[in-house]
Amino acid sequence: MAKYRKKPVVIDAVQLRWDTWDEMCVFIGVGKLEDGKPQGCYIGSDGEPLPDNQTSEVIGLLIPTLEGVMVAREDDFIIRGVQCEFYPCKPDIFEQTYEEA
Repeated sequence: MAKYRKKPVVIDAVQLRWDTWDEMCVFIGVGKLEDGKPQGCYIGSDGEPLPDNQTSEVIGLLIPTLEGVMVAREDDFIIRGVQCEFYPCKPDIFEQTYEEA
């Protein structure tokens, strides 16, 4: 069996926090899912997005990815991949996988 090493790739990422909200909105170009852009949402206690007419204290982003729509929560990193796609990444996984370039 052959062994492979992941190629080093430099990515752009912004952590989803209130103090980075403006930077993050510019970075990912927030809009509507129908336009293929991330869109804000409320998140229920089960961690899933709530319907438009329901609200909660937890706010997140619905992010269209190559694998389908994913939910980003506060403190997740929003990564722009090598094909200019966006996807969320949990902080602990981000810290284990990436270092500042």
